[in-house]
Amino acid sequence: MSIGINSSYGMPGYVREYMQTPYEKEREAEMRKAAGIETPAEELKEKVKKRTDPNTECETCKNRKYVDGSDEMVSFKTAQHIPQAAVATRVRAHEQEHVSNAYTKAAQDNGKVLQASVAIHTAICPECGRTYVSGGTTTTRIMYYNEDNPYQKDLKLQDASKYEGMNVDTKG
Repeated sequence: MSIGINSSYGMPGYVREYMQTPYEKEREAEMRKAAGIETPAEELKEKVKKRTDPNTECETCKNRKYVDGSDEMVSFKTAQHIPQAAVATRVRAHEQEHVSNAYTKAAQDNGKVLQASVAIHTAICPECGRTYVSGGTTTTRIMYYNEDNPYQKDLKLQDASKYEGMNVDTKG
């Protein structure tokens, strides 16, 4: 007997047992024999081996591609596959490109980077159950100085009067 999902009983996902036809039983036995699996225990061992062996990848993991969705000139502008062992390093390096771009942009436009943070996201593969790096997000805050702004000029005058006379040069 096998277990199958049947939604014809009015309840979605209702699980019921059903009998296999002799042809289905024979076909399943042939497929197990071809895979070298004789018993259900061996089948379970094979599934566990696939999940725990770091050198094997399921089809979903083999076909996973990474692409950048921002408008900056950074890596991953075209979708590409990365080997599972190198994904975390490559995603971190990519997100660091965004941080570096923020510092460059701030320096060019008379600004200051107030905050730059990188978050690495993970997910679980639906096929093999392994945790994988699914992407990253970079958040930056840049403050720009505007010398023409009257409020900025007033702030400078207030700072000048506040700090005037705080340091005295006694050697002069």
